[in-house]
Amino acid sequence: MTVSAKGLMTGKRGLIMGVANDHSIAWGIAQAVAAEGGRLAFTYQGEALGKRVKPLAESLGSALTLPCDVEDLASVDKVFAELEQEWTTLDFVVHAIGFSDKNELKGRYVDATTRDNFSRTMVISAYSFTEVAQRAMKLMPNGGSLLTLTYGGSTRVMPNYNVMGVAKAALEASVRYLAADLGEENIRVNAISAGPIRTLAGAGIADARFMFNFQKAHAPLRRTVTIEDVGGAALYLLSDLSAGVTGEVHFVDAGYNIISMPQPGSLKNGME
Repeated sequence: MTVSAKGLMTGKRGLIMGVANDHSIAWGIAQAVAAEGGRLAFTYQGEALGKRVKPLAESLGSALTLPCDVEDLASVDKVFAELEQEWTTLDFVVHAIGFSDKNELKGRYVDATTRDNFSRTMVISAYSFTEVAQRAMKLMPNGGSLLTLTYGGSTRVMPNYNVMGVAKAALEASVRYLAADLGEENIRVNAISAGPIRTLAGAGIADARFMFNFQKAHAPLRRTVTIEDVGGAALYLLSDLSAGVTGEVHFVDAGYNIISMPQPGSLKNGME
């Protein structure tokens, strides 16, 4: 298939879930898609976030902003009912949703994790993607693309990430199972594993600055990534350029995931 890189998303309509502000990874994705002609709808949780998201959506020409709480299935159902009424069909969904009690992300996983927060973290951060897929697939008769966000703490232990790492591991497994299930309907399912970015969500992790600086010092590209970097990768996975790609976890982390240990003599740089 030959695809023009100009107006890559022209004629495509999709939902962006998880924008918190203009530093959000989801916002970087939204900007990249809109720049290539994609039409967007947004969800937000609570009026406080709604006041931030609505002006951002309007700046990209979108007036379709919908309240959504993934812990409330009626709320999720309402979002997709309104999308069906407005657009009839859907081409893509970006799921950038995660939550855990930040007090349980400190210290040792074995000590900090409670049953209640484990369950809530898994529902919001992992299972909600499956519930979104169940509803989105019904609006994708001609195929489509589902994309979620994960992190390297899913496969390797990260300090102060704890139960979120477990949830991200479940999310990545969900990507593979959903990809297998939905492939026959030409619906592709992928994830982006981004390096640390200074976002509202990232600020909830203890010692986030240390982790940011460490990865900046030791990643092969010797830098961290930006929301624009992630937006470009997402554009590829949401567009027809990746028509043959599904079930993948795509790393956008300046290459940090390939490193087993820092180069000798370089540890000091990551401790600053």
